[in-house]
Amino acid sequence: MEPAVRLADVHAAYEGERRGTLHGIDFAASRGELVAVVGPNGAGKTTLLEVINGLLPVNRGVVSVWGQSMSVAAHRLRRRIGYMPQDLFFPASTPFLVADVVLMAQFAERGVFRWPTRADRARAREAMLTMGISEFARRPIGRLSGGQQRKVLLARTVSQRAALLLLDEPTANLDPTSRKEISDSILEIRDSLGATTFVVSHDAGRLLDAADRTIVLVDGRIAPSNQDQASVAFSVSAGSIGDL
Repeated sequence: MEPAVRLADVHAAYEGERRGTLHGIDFAASRGELVAVVGPNGAGKTTLLEVINGLLPVNRGVVSVWGQSMSVAAHRLRRRIGYMPQDLFFPASTPFLVADVVLMAQFAERGVFRWPTRADRARAREAMLTMGISEFARRPIGRLSGGQQRKVLLARTVSQRAALLLLDEPTANLDPTSRKEISDSILEIRDSLGATTFVVSHDAGRLLDAADRTIVLVDGRIAPSNQDQASVAFSVSAGSIGDL
């Protein structure tokens, strides 16, 4: 079976960098697999997700999602990719209502100039119900707590019916209760959608424990297997060891 995600000898760098961020990355992830990505700060974890999502072009190598080259079909492929960037929080002045933020997930499929259908709105309501945020539907997202905002973003992926989830530090800067709730929600969404899921995390807990595989990045390279245990220990020691 064709893997959901494959990277072959991938090298990547941000514009203006003399030294690349990723070097010779090779791996494949199966459909439905939960992959934890860990490593010290600056190791290239966020860059890896951006490369998979087609947001950062590669200098060398091939990135394919569901057997299609990301360099050729990025716009179409991203219709089924749920991406949660690191530290994405909405300030209190953000006017968008929660229901509208969840509904925006459908724009990638229908286009921004097409009015949402009754079925689109039903999917958004079902997603909010799944995430337990229906009571916030008519509230501005900026007025919600950090944990509640993360639930809204996860509801977007449910409404989108994403087949690939790219989650960058989804439990960062949350209190222990919110970290547990978000971790549980991610695992439930992954199971219900059957989505291949990449989670970048410094939190030692449920997400790392539940991972089918852990990729350890060090200096932009995947660490050899005999270094994995030490690298994971180093990585999570710098993060919050939560009750997850």
